[in-house]
Amino acid sequence: MPTFDIVSKVDAQTLDNAMNNAKKEILNRYDFNTSKSTIDHDKKTNVITIVTEDDMRLKAIEDSIISRMMKQNLDPKSLDFGKEVYASGNMIRKEISIKEGIDKETAKKVIAKIKASGLKVQPSLMDDQVRVQSKSIDDLQKVISLCRTEDFGQPLQFINMRN
Repeated sequence: MPTFDIVSKVDAQTLDNAMNNAKKEILNRYDFNTSKSTIDHDKKTNVITIVTEDDMRLKAIEDSIISRMMKQNLDPKSLDFGKEVYASGNMIRKEISIKEGIDKETAKKVIAKIKASGLKVQPSLMDDQVRVQSKSIDDLQKVISLCRTEDFGQPLQFINMRN
């Protein structure tokens, strides 16, 4: 029976390239000339930590990260912006986590949307992905186009199309 999986993943190497480009851009900007701003990407926990002096610089760093991700064809919806925390002195710290996998709430929305479409497919939740089965490959392709038109607040990829 033909199947495919709906997942939400971020390519680690492409993200690392985008982060390195954002760091270079920030270091070369004139308004960050005397700044003590830092951008750290922890690859194990998938968290980006920004430490800077004021809100204006924080916003500029966030915009730089988002623009570099878009240039690398990464969806900025995969970023989960945390709250700003005042660190030692006059520094502001912000942690941005990268969403990997489809959480249960988003998976329920995806499954509900697929079931509401009336196509003869069987969506099922498996860990952090949704598997869709059908007798017809055409129905699976209709599900893919349906999911691409809908915004679930998270980038979705469609992998493992099997016949």
